[in-house]
Amino acid sequence: MPELQLEVGRRQVRVTHPERVLFPGDGVTKGDLARYYVDISPALIPHLRDRPFTLKRYPYGIRGQAYFHKQAPKGTPSWIPTRQFRTWPREGGSRLVDFTLVNEPAALAWMAQMNCIDMNAWYSRVDKPERPDYVVFDLDPPESRNGFAQAIKVAHLVREALDGLELRSYVKTSGADGIHVLVPITRRYSYPETYELAELVSLRLEAENPGLVTTEWLKKKRRGVLVDHRQNGHGKTIASAYSVRPKPGAPVSTPLRWEELGEKVRPRDFGMREALKRVDKHGDLFEPVLEGGQALGPALRSLRG
Repeated sequence: MPELQLEVGRRQVRVTHPERVLFPGDGVTKGDLARYYVDISPALIPHLRDRPFTLKRYPYGIRGQAYFHKQAPKGTPSWIPTRQFRTWPREGGSRLVDFTLVNEPAALAWMAQMNCIDMNAWYSRVDKPERPDYVVFDLDPPESRNGFAQAIKVAHLVREALDGLELRSYVKTSGADGIHVLVPITRRYSYPETYELAELVSLRLEAENPGLVTTEWLKKKRRGVLVDHRQNGHGKTIASAYSVRPKPGAPVSTPLRWEELGEKVRPRDFGMREALKRVDKHGDLFEPVLEGGQALGPALRSLRG
């Protein structure tokens, strides 16, 4: 098949090998992925704009080896901006990295050209890199037949705990096997403060719901649903709302109304077609996440007790 030329706004984005199947068993191709990201871009771009972006590339599809690019790769179009930040790799030391910014629909299409399946960006923006926009609770269910049903129950417990602290929260499927709960905040709190809030809420829920909620990191020691507060940290990324995930069926991380998160929901109920239909019907249910406005001080004082 010849390469695909996408007209995206005032840009032309070339997608090579659009027939390449990225999801064996589902027939979802690189071209399908690029078209989806262009179509969903009005809802997705606001969640990525001005956030340092990490490329996670799947040149051989979801069954092949993936690899990460924090540094903007050679050949990045001149119209995709970059911003430089210092990172501290696990192997030690530090280095300066030029991160790409996905600020327009054409940049999304180019990420698909680079075989990026999911879209991962920082919680903070380049103008205030030390000030996140939200607190994240990442719920990871156990590998059991009713694991996701347990995660749904725990998500509602997280919401109730946050309601008790007078904090609004928003929920989405992770698109993989879990659930993400986000708390939008004003941009004056540090990553250590968001970590502390998530940790204190998680520990309280663990104490109140033994066997159902856990903060244990090691899977072999874990019983119940992991409420992972450790995802709150500088340079951490999360698969964005409306991001396709590298799982069979090409599921999408999909915002839900809390009342929709019932026992019949399954982690991979929502694919690209469903995500687009939901945005057409409901608009972006995660738009309030970007509006912030919530102070953490009173909640932190209450939790510190």
